[in-house]
Amino acid sequence: MTDIAGIVLLTLKVGLVGVGFALPLAFFLGFVLARYSFRGKAVLSALVMLPLVLPPVVTGLVLLDLFGPMAPLGRFFAQFGLQFGFRWTGAALAAGLVALPLMVRPIRLGLEGVDPGLHEALAVAGHGFWSRLWRLDLPLAMPGILAGLIMGFAKALGEFGATITFVASIPGETRTLSLAIFSTLQSANGMEMVYILAAISVTLSVVAVIASEVLVARLAVRLTGRETSRA
Repeated sequence: MTDIAGIVLLTLKVGLVGVGFALPLAFFLGFVLARYSFRGKAVLSALVMLPLVLPPVVTGLVLLDLFGPMAPLGRFFAQFGLQFGFRWTGAALAAGLVALPLMVRPIRLGLEGVDPGLHEALAVAGHGFWSRLWRLDLPLAMPGILAGLIMGFAKALGEFGATITFVASIPGETRTLSLAIFSTLQSANGMEMVYILAAISVTLSVVAVIASEVLVARLAVRLTGRETSRA
């Protein structure tokens, strides 16, 4: 049971750090895609969605070539004491990258739903870019941000292919729930443990999805009430 607790805690740590790393980038990409029209926008949108449709092993190979111990970015970050190859930080990086498309999409849709007329009104009232972002975009896009965050976290919890290719399955270091299930399946007498780990994985994912639905619904009601009171 101690091993199970360690695997679950490591999975949660990897998932939380992964989406924490991905969230600022997801918001930036969602904002750019929602607000601006430019040459190459379709290409950028396709690149953002790429980790969702690529074979996970390919994503892992790309990470290994970029952030591995002997790779350019891997050696660069190693100078500052941050190593990704065959470390839990690499598992978090892989989880965040795979979760990124699921985070960008709802954030982009939330920002696209903001009335441009409200931006013009605040601009006329003297509010600059950052003021409008804080007062208008963030509150109105918050349901999409929360939905993307939790769905990304649920995706990160189940990440397998990119993780095992990039950081392998090292007990206590990179062996998350999905990797532990795969490793235990290789054992002739490990089916009981497989079912326990699978049940925990399903439970965490279901809780994350339900939490997403509840939080988004409550926030939508709150925002609707706020708009009604202002009117």
